[in-house]
Amino acid sequence: MSHQVHAPAARPAESRAYADRVIEATGPTYFPVALAARLPYAMMVVGVLTLVVAGRDSVALGGLVSAMVGAGTACCGPLTGAAADRFGQRPVLLTTSLFSTLALVALTWVVHSELPNAAVLAVAFTIGASAPQVAPMSRARLVGLIGRRVHPSRRTRSFQATMGYESAADEMVFIVGPVLVGALATVFGPSAPVLGAAALTAGFVTAFALHPTALRAEHGELHDQPVTAPARDLFSARLLIVVLGIGGVGLFFGSTLTSLTAFMADHGRAEHAGLVYGAMGIGSAVLALGVALLPDRFGLAARWLVFAATLLAGTLLIPTADTVVGMTLALLVTGIGIGPTMVTQYSLGAQRSPVGRSATVMTMLGSAVIVGQASASAITGEIAERVGTDGALLLPAASAVVVLGAGIANAMLGRRGSCVTIR
Repeated sequence: MSHQVHAPAARPAESRAYADRVIEATGPTYFPVALAARLPYAMMVVGVLTLVVAGRDSVALGGLVSAMVGAGTACCGPLTGAAADRFGQRPVLLTTSLFSTLALVALTWVVHSELPNAAVLAVAFTIGASAPQVAPMSRARLVGLIGRRVHPSRRTRSFQATMGYESAADEMVFIVGPVLVGALATVFGPSAPVLGAAALTAGFVTAFALHPTALRAEHGELHDQPVTAPARDLFSARLLIVVLGIGGVGLFFGSTLTSLTAFMADHGRAEHAGLVYGAMGIGSAVLALGVALLPDRFGLAARWLVFAATLLAGTLLIPTADTVVGMTLALLVTGIGIGPTMVTQYSLGAQRSPVGRSATVMTMLGSAVIVGQASASAITGEIAERVGTDGALLLPAASAVVVLGAGIANAMLGRRGSCVTIR
């Protein structure tokens, strides 16, 4: 199901209220707060893994617990988005922030208690289920503000630039998050990353929920419609293929970080894994921000195929690296593909969102990333332990095949209704 996007007809009094830039519509504090509020989400999987492995002395249990975090997100993340579409972002974020903070603190106690492993798994599921969906709600919030507050002549470019920034921000936190986990665990102990995520959740997620944009963007989606599409529209093939594709990106994140950690451990530099992983984010973030400069004739379907193929080429270099320098170069190549691919997928998700379901769709996409990351981290860790690092280093390429395969399927679904006009 496709939607043409039209701006509300401007009345004379309204025309003077339009902003020329997104930041004028959000205010200067929005982007720093939204960026910091994303960090707990990026820290959860790695932080939980670090805590459980140290506290229960079991890599296998740590992987399973990380997978339970992803399972909780998969089950409840889209429901959180649906609740935000129904009741507004502010009450939903405040509620999930409270429960998430309590669950994270509870895990640090349960892991070091005499309670059975089943209790650890139950709390881990609760952490994933209550995880505040900041990144998806930020996208939905900004899309609403663009459609409501930005001048019609600047909406298309603002939309593209905003999707680029949001993907670059995701890249940044998914790289900074594991690095921060490692630093906190090294300096303060294995419980520190999880407690740090709890503190960030209580502080910055609450601030994000209370930010004025939470109210300004309500009912201001690009779809200028007074009704909400039925839930069945969320299960269209054209939307689900985007969910599959971005789930492949999550698989890539999890398999790459975990296999890289094993690689660096083999070279006696396990503590530097986050720094080498960060090399991938440099090109990725720059290219994600640069997507707005690409010509319109380079359509979204073609972008997905080109950049996913670039991603696959980079991942094929990863198993051939036998030095840290070689691994860094391979990750730089993969970074060229991953950022623009995410921008393209989120843009398609925004454009294919059923009327009144933008927060739900963005949460589905965000949940797919974390589920992919969690499951790939668990699988890759198990393979690294049982088969060895060489086997684990093959998994990033396998995840890239998923991303490219979904891109091919997206192209085969046809371009009918795939373009959205923002006026």
